[in-house]
Order: sequence, then structure tokens, then C-alpha cells
Amino acid sequence: MQPTVVNAPPLSRFEVYYGSDLAGFAEYLDHENQRIFFHTEIGAEFGGKGLASTLIRAALTATVESGLRVVPLCPFVKSFLDKHAEDEAFAASVDPVTESAVELVRAR
Repeated sequence: MQPTVVNAPPLSRFEVYYGSDLAGFAEYLDHENQRIFFHTEIGAEFGGKGLASTLIRAALTATVESGLRVVPLCPFVKSFLDKHAEDEAFAASVDPVTESAVELVRAR
């Protein structure tokens, strides 16, 4: 079964589906020219299928293609970017996490 990733702007998150089941999501906050990724979650029953990586790769690709910069506040997104540092499209589009980004997420 192939996972499907969709952006759900009203919920400010990307969702990954496994078949027709919502398997997980990556939440974000858009601010100016940045997309701050702050939480990723995959349901326990979907673990071990590589869905988190599929989700984050698709979310980052869509973000970069839309012209937004990535702020990896979420530890999983940060880890994914560290593991894929050779991907120049992602690396060139990452901004550091700042205290103002953290405050924006807290205030949402």
C-alpha cells in the first residue's frame, strides 16, 4: 500500500494516509516567508512503515516549492534534515530556530 501525503491548510498541517486511514501529521505555522514545523506524530499502529520520513520529505518539498523557508522546531524534522544534509534544495531553504519562532508557536 502506498502512503499519500496531503496538505491540509485549514488545520495547518500535512497529513499522511495509509490507504484510507489517517496515519499521522506534521503541524506547522506559517509566518511571513517561513513555515515553522513544530510537531510530527505517527500513530503507533503505523510505526515501522517509514511513514514519518515520507510525510516530512513531502512536506518539505511542498514548502520549498511554494517559496517558503523551513524552520525545523520539531525534533523529527530537524533529524530528517540532518540525515539528508546532502539534499541541497532542503539545505538551502532552512532557517535556524529562533526564540521568536518558539514564541510564535507557543502563542498560536
